[in-house]
Amino acid sequence: MMSRLRGHKEPKRPFLVEWRASKGFIIFVVCFAVFTDILLYGIIVPVTPTALSERAGVGEGDEQKWTSILLGLYGGALLAFSPPAGYIADRIESRRWPLIAGLVALGASTALLCVGTHIGLWIAGRLCQGASAAVVWTVGCALLVDTVDKDGLGQALGYIGMGMTFGAMGGPLIGGALYEHGGYYSVYALAFALIALDIVFRIVMIERKHAVRWLGVDGQGQTEEGEKRVASGDAASPQVETPDTDIEGQKDSPGPSKLPVAGPSTSDSGAREPTPQPVGTKRKGALYTLLASSRILLCLWAYFILSLLLTSFDSVLPLFVEETFHWHQTAQGLVFIPLTIPHIIDPIIGFINDRYPSSRRYIASGAFFAAVPVLTLLRFVKDDSTQNIVLLCALLALLGLCLASMLAILLVEVSYVVREKEEKTPEVWGKGGAMALAYGVLNSAFAGGSLAGPFLAGFIRESQGWGTMAWVLALIVGTTGIPVLLLLGGFLFGKRKGDEVLEDGTPGQ
Repeated sequence: MMSRLRGHKEPKRPFLVEWRASKGFIIFVVCFAVFTDILLYGIIVPVTPTALSERAGVGEGDEQKWTSILLGLYGGALLAFSPPAGYIADRIESRRWPLIAGLVALGASTALLCVGTHIGLWIAGRLCQGASAAVVWTVGCALLVDTVDKDGLGQALGYIGMGMTFGAMGGPLIGGALYEHGGYYSVYALAFALIALDIVFRIVMIERKHAVRWLGVDGQGQTEEGEKRVASGDAASPQVETPDTDIEGQKDSPGPSKLPVAGPSTSDSGAREPTPQPVGTKRKGALYTLLASSRILLCLWAYFILSLLLTSFDSVLPLFVEETFHWHQTAQGLVFIPLTIPHIIDPIIGFINDRYPSSRRYIASGAFFAAVPVLTLLRFVKDDSTQNIVLLCALLALLGLCLASMLAILLVEVSYVVREKEEKTPEVWGKGGAMALAYGVLNSAFAGGSLAGPFLAGFIRESQGWGTMAWVLALIVGTTGIPVLLLLGGFLFGKRKGDEVLEDGTPGQ
């Protein structure tokens, strides 16, 4: 490739490029970005009811309403910004700059909430938080798929799920303790410190496609799958360009989803030969093609329900334990620990998925079904007693285990569908692919759940009580388990070849 470079001086080798472009460091940066973004969402949860009345002028008795509204606005912004963020990220040269743009939005939202002496500032702050989350989650997941090969993708996305949940559930714990013992501004001091650290990590990181020229010199630039393709001269694996490199006879570099280091591939022995599009066939829009997949639609619905469940407890749990057990902010945050701890198994679930792909439909559907009795039993937590406190914590821990078993599998399923369609019909998504768009649409489903969850749980609890809220959530989650069992990874009763069945009944990966 060096002999084909014309008229350009070779850029200087970046300092510590092997480490800065390593898969481990990129996974860490993405997970830390997701963790920081969602932590700053959750850190406000126990602060909001008191701060709204004391600082924003919200009338006494309206705290539940405005808590639900603000959480819903966050979900609305996430819903609106996720698909555009994914579409744009697929069509620009680098994933790095969208991540930094998301960080700017996160800093703006934190500043607005910090000075939130009027309800309008709180509304603007939550909207900026939703926009930031849309960019970080969408681009972060796509960057991991670009970076990690097939055999480790589930585990890598499991780390993202763990970071997201630790942020969401650990945020209320940290925020409550800081607010009670250090005051209002101590919460935001931690928030700004995390943002500063996040800036450093995102600037230091180098995407592997940009570092391949230096890593390739040392034989370290590609995953094993990429090395095999290059060695065999696979024409489906285009050479990688960097922004300041022109290569004679080549068009601009294709998007990240075309890189040889990217996610699941069906190019192993025994896989289907790519089916070229007929000449003169007009390619449908990327979003239309994506949503035509029954497996994608299933992932969207299941992710929506998972989000609805998570954000329902963000809205009602702090107020429920305050009214039932008379707990203050620290204890209101501590009650999220049982929900959080089980998510240390997210990478383990991802690892199991990588090694035994056919098991994921049973793990995910089993988690949905198992959540039904757990949610139903919450109705028995009624009064202030040690027995009820123990019961609540035990049930929350079991619910956290169910959520952990769902999350990583849904994240990796989306990448599998996109890759399988690319293998079956090259250029189905057009230049740039659709990986970031797919995760953008998935985040829209999460946003829909974030929008519906606080309102559904908050208003049902306020009008009908805690017990009714519990069985309504159980009913919704239980019915979702049925299509997950039937359709995740392909139709359950379709013809099989290998581990997967595509939505049209043809054998998959």
